[in-house]
Amino acid sequence: MFNHAPENYRCPFCLLVQGIENEDVSSVQTDIIYHNPAVTAFISSHQWPNNPGNVIIIPNEHYENIFDLPVAYTPKIQAVAKAVALAMKIAFDCDGVSVRQHNEPAGNQDVWHYHLHVTPRYEGDRFYTTQRRFMAVDERAKYAQALRKHLANDR
Repeated sequence: MFNHAPENYRCPFCLLVQGIENEDVSSVQTDIIYHNPAVTAFISSHQWPNNPGNVIIIPNEHYENIFDLPVAYTPKIQAVAKAVALAMKIAFDCDGVSVRQHNEPAGNQDVWHYHLHVTPRYEGDRFYTTQRRFMAVDERAKYAQALRKHLANDR
């Protein structure tokens, strides 16, 4: 009903879950920090300069936004978000964590697959005044490895 994906949209998040790496996907398999039959969490290919380690959590099935997402996914996504937030506190020694989710163009959604951001925060980080940037795969791998150490795979 409230969908904005262009016709023939090749969803990069669906491709990532399927293990496909090509020009439509900025993320790679080594970005994945957690996966179960319902939900996948991965280090974002784009990071804010003062808040590296941003994680994106998605349902493995394609739903464009919160309006499409079945309510049954909510506790599954939130359980992973809590685990990721706790892992960030330990792995990154951050002062706080922000959890954000955007819908539709006016809501700042830029990938047409429901996703939840979990971002490490620091006192004075100027998060809302900085622009995100692409992070190299090898640098993302370091953040992914640090978080995997603190995540249990039994969620």
